[in-house]
Amino acid sequence: MARNNQRGGTTARRAPKDLGRRVKKKPCALCRDNTEWVDYKDVPMLRKYMSDRGKIRSRRVTGNCAQHQRALAQAIKTARELVLLPYTQRTVTERPGGRGGRDRGERGERAERTLSDTLSADAPRDRQADVEILSDVAAFDEAVAEEVLEEVEAEVVADVVEAEVEAVVEAVLEEEAEAEADEAASAAASEGVEA
Repeated sequence: MARNNQRGGTTARRAPKDLGRRVKKKPCALCRDNTEWVDYKDVPMLRKYMSDRGKIRSRRVTGNCAQHQRALAQAIKTARELVLLPYTQRTVTERPGGRGGRDRGERGERAERTLSDTLSADAPRDRQADVEILSDVAAFDEAVAEEVLEEVEAEVVADVVEAEVEAVVEAVLEEEAEAEADEAASAAASEGVEA
């Protein structure tokens, strides 16, 4: 059964809080410029509709119409997949420690501890767990290094293959040009013999 939200038995509706304050809607910049479609290769234009952290700005912020906002979002996502735009941006904070107050010192300042400080602390702990954690970190770093190396090797191989293909195409074109020149010379020679 549906719940009745009216309390106190009154049937009058309340007015919104900001009834007197109207917010002027921003016009859609893409409609104003008569943009038919949003190009995913137009990176400077797409960056205007992204936040400093790489998020897509909302319609409410940009003032775009629904159709252009959908087209913009699709173009940004396509540009991200093609590595024209980043998925996220790293931000550098001026205060050390980032968010929250997990590990506070005596005066409320953040106590910064490194992995070696943690391992050399006087508190009792499980040495086997420490060794497992360190081996997991080392394995993760090796996996990341292998992935990066594979990507670089793939790029180098692609460049070498592209250069070889261009060389083969140039050689074939030169052979065809020489064959045409030989045919033209033999045709001219045969006409000279007949005359």
